[in-house]
Amino acid sequence: MDPNIVNWFRAVDQDRSGQINAMELSRALQSGSYKNFSEESCNLMISMFDQDRSGTINLPEFGQLFQFISQWTASYRQFDKDNSGTIDEREFNQAVAQLGYRLSPQFIGLVVYKCAPQTRRMTLDQFIVANVRIRNLTEAFKARDREMKGVIPLSYEEFLNMAFQ
Repeated sequence: MDPNIVNWFRAVDQDRSGQINAMELSRALQSGSYKNFSEESCNLMISMFDQDRSGTINLPEFGQLFQFISQWTASYRQFDKDNSGTIDEREFNQAVAQLGYRLSPQFIGLVVYKCAPQTRRMTLDQFIVANVRIRNLTEAFKARDREMKGVIPLSYEEFLNMAFQ
């Protein structure tokens, strides 16, 4: 593992537990080149890599998370065509299309509105949260769409389970 990542992890592991939680992750990201990561996004990212479901991540999981964030940051910058530091609906639509999602302009507009109701321009943090949610819901849907028809029978509670995973 990159020694810089190891040192970074150790610097934010304040209690020397070998684990970092969402608050420590937020501090880690802010002390690096990443700003304004919400508690929601930190919790969401930890849950993606927290293999033992402890609510924290260890050093190897942090390394995986760092790679994930680096990839999303590169994607974000690639689609921020006007270099504004934010992603608008058109740019977000291009990004999700490149990731293989075929979503309607209306749905793209809804996602951007939910993430940034006043500006309709997504920050990196909002971009990552939106993409992770789309990915998680898509994976949950695919697991139930065994015949690959794009339609699944779903009870209300199953829907809620998908939404809260």
